[in-house]
Amino acid sequence: MTGRIETFEGKQYDGKRFQSKVAFITGAARGQGRAEAVRLASEGADIIAVDACSEFASTSYDGATSADLAETVDAVERLGRRIVASETDVRDFDALSAALADGVDRLGRLDVVVANAGICSAAMSWKISPEQWKETLDVNLTGTFHTAKAAIPILLEQGTGGAIVLTSSVAGLRGLPFLAHYAASKHGIVGLCRSMANELGQYGIRVNTVHPHGVETGMQPADMMELLGEHGAALGPIFMGSLPDPISQPEDIAAAVAWLASDEARHVTGIQLPVDLGTLTR
Repeated sequence: MTGRIETFEGKQYDGKRFQSKVAFITGAARGQGRAEAVRLASEGADIIAVDACSEFASTSYDGATSADLAETVDAVERLGRRIVASETDVRDFDALSAALADGVDRLGRLDVVVANAGICSAAMSWKISPEQWKETLDVNLTGTFHTAKAAIPILLEQGTGGAIVLTSSVAGLRGLPFLAHYAASKHGIVGLCRSMANELGQYGIRVNTVHPHGVETGMQPADMMELLGEHGAALGPIFMGSLPDPISQPEDIAAAVAWLASDEARHVTGIQLPVDLGTLTR
């Protein structure tokens, strides 16, 4: 679409689907969050970006850093867009609300919400510790709820509709092995989406979920690889897709999010959009 103008229901699109719009993105320091910030900014959006920029007790990979978030800021600004970024943990509702309010005050409005922040670890379901369970649900599910809860009153007050995209997973649509706690959190996001889509449709606010499979973000837990090595013969095929690529890139997910958040998807709400390399066809 870039470089040419198309019309749809009286509107013109020239590759800037988010011109004069503001997007709020959590987990924006790296990976999918950064790719989403860059994609939306490349299409005209200004960005409110938050990330905890910290380590998590239950994960085996390194957490995002302040330097990562600074790279996201630089990438957006190099596109000529404004960005308000802060180190904010989605588990802290008051801090998250304050960060969003500050961004809206500085950028003028809110149009798109992308609840992307999340963590992942792996274990057999009966070996998941209470602490591991709690941290996963707190970040992935409660953090997503906090993001929506902070944003929705702003969208309602504006009265101009909006789009909310919640990041779930293929694990939010099927029972992937070694990921019971993660799957529970991502299934919960689907339920949250469906309820909110019904409630908010009357206000022109759409709510959808996106469901990646494996994405090259640096979040692949070492404990997952160990379990696949031990149980791969019996359970490995569940993770296989029908497409030849072994893994998606963050930009693949960002492209799907951009479509869901755009006016091109104006009649799409309450759906679960897989970007899964064909794993759900098996």
